[in-house]
Amino acid sequence: MMDILPLDPGMLKFYKALSAESPPEATTWPLDQQRAAWNGVCRKFSAELPYGILVESRVLNGVRCQMFRPEGEGLKRGLIYFHGGGWVLGGPDTHGDMCAEMAAGADVVVVLVDYRLAPEHPHPAQLEDSLAVLSWLRERGAEIGMDPEHIIGGGDSAGGQMTAALSLYLRDRGMKPLDAMVLIYPVLGADLNTPSYIRNAEAPCLTRAEMIFFLDAFMGGPGSGNWTDPLAVPLLAEDLSNLPPAFITVATHDPLHDDGVLFHECLIAAGGQSELRREPALAHSYMRARHVSEPAMAGFQAIVQAIKNFK
Repeated sequence: MMDILPLDPGMLKFYKALSAESPPEATTWPLDQQRAAWNGVCRKFSAELPYGILVESRVLNGVRCQMFRPEGEGLKRGLIYFHGGGWVLGGPDTHGDMCAEMAAGADVVVVLVDYRLAPEHPHPAQLEDSLAVLSWLRERGAEIGMDPEHIIGGGDSAGGQMTAALSLYLRDRGMKPLDAMVLIYPVLGADLNTPSYIRNAEAPCLTRAEMIFFLDAFMGGPGSGNWTDPLAVPLLAEDLSNLPPAFITVATHDPLHDDGVLFHECLIAAGGQSELRREPALAHSYMRARHVSEPAMAGFQAIVQAIKNFK
């Protein structure tokens, strides 16, 4: 049986503070108000950047990015990172501190992609931006200290979908694959009636109602062909073989828990390599609570170690 522990008190306290300024019902607010509130609250609760990390903002092939590079000579392995936020929210203000800590802990150059957001830009805009940035990194990554031959893909929540979609696209077109996929409490399906969606419909940090809003924004609403496109919904892919090795982490108190578990099981069944880490006392977006919750910090350190271990 799956272990389900009570939600970690430190994480719950942290998210109560966040939700006081950006509550679940914010999905009914005008988009600019939603984004400003989320950016603002994330800045307010962001951690100080680790010592020795060079931060630079650049536009790569028309896509805004923020880069985080540790000190040291020579080329370092790369991590192209896609932030969460339901494809609607987020960017450097919401994920910069986490990416900086990943760069420092795993000794990699992290490129945080500030991709176009839905609903103004539904799928496949996000995939197009991913490909544009990856193409630049493959051709010119050495300019920012990144080894263009060794690039991992990673992302949390919606960013997990983007990582998986990018890997599928590269495989299906015979292009050089990513070295690995790091999928952090990813959204990979569109089934809103899995056991974890039902069990965690009103969970802190992410609710089923919020996911309905985010999926509609990303897919383009009911009737759009995106709902049946495996590049939008990776769990719909008939073939998950020959994909990069994966590290997948899921949280028990998260509607998306089963998405990550199912994807892991499908990768293994297809003959692939995948490591699954479960967080029985945590909820969605637990990385953000890493400095106030011991289980969240342990989960974050496991993510950093996974990035470090992929060669």
